[in-house]
Amino acid sequence: MVTVLIVDDDPKLLKMLQRTLVYEGLRVLSATNGNEALAEVQAHHPDVVVLDWLMPGLDGIGVLERLRAAGDKTLVLMLTARDAVENRVEGLESGADDYLVKPFAPAELLARIHALLRRPSVAIQSERQAYADLYLDPVTRETRRGDRPFELTSKEFDLLQYLMRHPRQVLLREQILQEVWGYDFGGDDNVLEVYIGYLRKKTEAGGEPRLIQTVRGVGYVLREE
Repeated sequence: MVTVLIVDDDPKLLKMLQRTLVYEGLRVLSATNGNEALAEVQAHHPDVVVLDWLMPGLDGIGVLERLRAAGDKTLVLMLTARDAVENRVEGLESGADDYLVKPFAPAELLARIHALLRRPSVAIQSERQAYADLYLDPVTRETRRGDRPFELTSKEFDLLQYLMRHPRQVLLREQILQEVWGYDFGGDDNVLEVYIGYLRKKTEAGGEPRLIQTVRGVGYVLREE
């Protein structure tokens, strides 16, 4: 499911956009200021950020510049009442992928989000992924460790793909459950630990060193020992 983060300090606009995008089948996150936006991007890795320019404190340009300086390539659609050419140029040169002037029709916003998702850069999620000697092909659903192929169930594949999209990044247990399973499990449910065990057994079946590491009390990370 496509995830969109909406960042705006106007509660009425925020609520309206949330309803519109959820109705269209998108998963929607929200933030009301720049610092919240950065935290949401780091925690949930949305596919698109709809980012208001004018906010108190850290504004949209500030958020955008910090994301790009950190190498984050999340698609960003800038929203602003500033419609002068120089403002559009500033937004785009700061790293925005698109620019929409307020007021706007929700249908146009939705169309622009879909257009961003069709860009070639988004196709990276369909390309083969690799870390160390671990390989995964999202198109053919093939996986191997070095020259040794192994088979995964659908959910095992989704979990491994999520880990491989974020190598060397410590992922919270709750974050993994939400992104891979789509909702939060109860605190006593050990489904994630069970599936991590399945993946370790299959990725280490040939005596290979462990790549899926446990960060005690936090979550997991795909990292060479």
